[in-house]
Amino acid sequence: MKEASVKMRYQAWCRILICVFYLSGAEVFAQMPEHDHSQMMVKSVHQVTHPQMAACTGTNLECANAATPFLTSDGQLFLIWTAGGAVTAAHSTDLGKTFSTPVEIANHQKKLDVGSDARPQITVDPKGNIFIAYAFFKDSNWNAQINTASSNDVGKTFTAAKPLIQNGASERFPVLQTDSQGVIHLAWIDKRVVKAAHKQGSKKLGGSIAYAISTNGGIVFEPELILNPESCECCRIGMALNSQQLPMLVYRAIFSGGVRDQATQAVLNLNQLNKQDMRTKDGVGKEGIVKEQAAIARIQRVAIDNWKTDVCPHHGPAIAISSAGTTHVAWFTQGSARQGVFYANSNNEGKTYSPPRQLGNANRNVARPYLLTLGQEVWLVWKEFNGEKAIIFLQHSNDDGKTWSIAKPISEAVGYTDHPLLVNQGKQVFLSWLTRAKGYQLLSIGQAE
Repeated sequence: MKEASVKMRYQAWCRILICVFYLSGAEVFAQMPEHDHSQMMVKSVHQVTHPQMAACTGTNLECANAATPFLTSDGQLFLIWTAGGAVTAAHSTDLGKTFSTPVEIANHQKKLDVGSDARPQITVDPKGNIFIAYAFFKDSNWNAQINTASSNDVGKTFTAAKPLIQNGASERFPVLQTDSQGVIHLAWIDKRVVKAAHKQGSKKLGGSIAYAISTNGGIVFEPELILNPESCECCRIGMALNSQQLPMLVYRAIFSGGVRDQATQAVLNLNQLNKQDMRTKDGVGKEGIVKEQAAIARIQRVAIDNWKTDVCPHHGPAIAISSAGTTHVAWFTQGSARQGVFYANSNNEGKTYSPPRQLGNANRNVARPYLLTLGQEVWLVWKEFNGEKAIIFLQHSNDDGKTWSIAKPISEAVGYTDHPLLVNQGKQVFLSWLTRAKGYQLLSIGQAE
């Protein structure tokens, strides 16, 4: 009986782990002393947990592990994806029904960063110029480099991919936004602070939040700044622009005692930011960390989840800002205060947040929330796994997050699935979702009033 009981407990834990991996593709690795984000395997966790991915080895969209869209106001859909070690882009004039001949931007084979929270990024400026960013591992110690490229002919050709940072320590998880003036805002997770600490004998874990802007379409970026030297090193960053076209970031910060909870932080004044560049060479000098308060807002904790961990969740947050200035945030946590996926909002630029509201069915594996705002309407999606298939759920608010519709399923698929993303053309809202079973889909899910 005792042997049977042990076997039953083992099988139960295996089922839980399989569900978690199936839903999120998450690599939950313990941090290593030198390369704390993970000791990644030659065969990715995506391939281990989704055998159908290993069988699909091409660089076409059908074999992609992640696809990121940008939908212009005139209905042109630009899509960038990673598959078979390549970064590839194409565009569609019929909302994803057909695509132009794919253009391979770069190919790094097994060195391409295809972790569960990694994805290529794309943005298009008001003049139609395209800018992309992605990361790949540049050495056997899993230090990464962000490369960028651009196109001024509707994606028919791209410039040769080039490093964002020359001879940097490690950079991963870029996130992009282009404002109405064509300024590119780029944030990423940077390891220069950790590298410098290791040289001084410290066993510092984590990464840092870095930020830079370009006013010439990504040809040159202003000197980068370290906004927060204490962040999780393996979770994507969320970014949204407010009504002043300034970015608000959300990310998993590291607080006192090794607690990894969500935080928001705003850039307040680009002009002041450019004038007050006081970085030191190694990025860890006092002036390089404590930035001019007129340019950078304080780090604001979204919720006290108390997730004390040294492992990598590989599960970053989402953010959107309404026309009224309300900041909407959704995130995943396994803290002592709460576990699951949650939503909260702030009507005072992140100084305080509403009590966290749990999303999804607590009896299922809930993951990968995403947000979009139009005016004061908010769309919120997430993914659930019911043991057989992944299901995308939708909630909508027409009063800036005060009240919400009942969550409803809007799409489902078996096998491997990417994160659900949201884009809009004018008032029309679309779900962007890549699945192995159904391919890439751009589904109309609602219309703003």
